[in-house]
Amino acid sequence: MKSKGIYGDFFLHIDILIMMFIFIVMNSYLFTTNITINVLLFFPLGILIYMFSEYLTHRYFFHIKAPKNTFLFKLIKRLHYDHHKKPNDLRLLFLPIWYSAPSLFLLSTLLFLITRSIPYTLSFASGLLVMFFIYEWKHYVAHRPLKPKTRFGRWIKKTHILHHYKNENYWYGVSTPFIDVIFGTLKDEKEVELSATAKDLEER
Repeated sequence: MKSKGIYGDFFLHIDILIMMFIFIVMNSYLFTTNITINVLLFFPLGILIYMFSEYLTHRYFFHIKAPKNTFLFKLIKRLHYDHHKKPNDLRLLFLPIWYSAPSLFLLSTLLFLITRSIPYTLSFASGLLVMFFIYEWKHYVAHRPLKPKTRFGRWIKKTHILHHYKNENYWYGVSTPFIDVIFGTLKDEKEVELSATAKDLEER
């Protein structure tokens, strides 16, 4: 894949552009509705839900033992196994649109079925997308020659590098590693053994 430059590779990536288009369309419609405090409260809810879904999906779906079902195996292989084998391969760095867009639709649909409100749902979906962009950016920075300017940013990058090169059973939170604290998977790197399967999840 030909590079468009360190920033172009992110902001001009087709999957990012499509999700940004969805974000703009949703918010263009949302701002034509009656935006109340209740509507705005669903925005941080979307952010919170994405934070936990990011962690739980990464740990309990992307890291499952290699399934015997051929379709499911190929799905997980593309979504995550191959990324661990080639952590810095740009083609494997972003969540594919065929995964991220349906995930957004599914979570938003569940919220709509509960609230029966389009404004609530769009506000919620906007929160999901904001956190999605943060996730993708933090993940991109972790694998590219970019040095975060803040101490917090450098810590996030370090924990993700440890997940890839030290032990795949810890540090699951890509953009929100503090959630690892809740689930007990944020460890001092000196206390964690080097895993032989960190770069080959299929062999676990």
